[in-house]
Amino acid sequence: MPDGLIIDDNRQTAEALKQMLEVLDLPARVAYGSSPAMAILNSYIPKFVCLDINMPGVDGTEILSYLRREPRLKRVPVIVITSDDQPETRQRVLQGGAQSVIIKPATIDVLESVFKKAGILS
Repeated sequence: MPDGLIIDDNRQTAEALKQMLEVLDLPARVAYGSSPAMAILNSYIPKFVCLDINMPGVDGTEILSYLRREPRLKRVPVIVITSDDQPETRQRVLQGGAQSVIIKPATIDVLESVFKKAGILS
């Protein structure tokens, strides 16, 4: 049973991330975009969320805001994985409640380090 949720509109990126997390023994469901993610989050409480920021429609910052407002989801650790390397974006998502920001492409070593720091991986 998947423990986490990957939210990214790019299928190739999401699948690569899913495979890397599986190597770290962190299984995850994948939502290819905001709408599928919101549908999953209505009935599922993940142990962690990997969240892309730049998506069409509802972007990742809006999903992060929802996760932090929703009582049953507000304690779920969120790792933002984005191609947006602007300092303002990093600051905005960290202030918005993300545990960490990884700039794409993510590597397994960076994922392992960030997930350990966030207390998701021992």
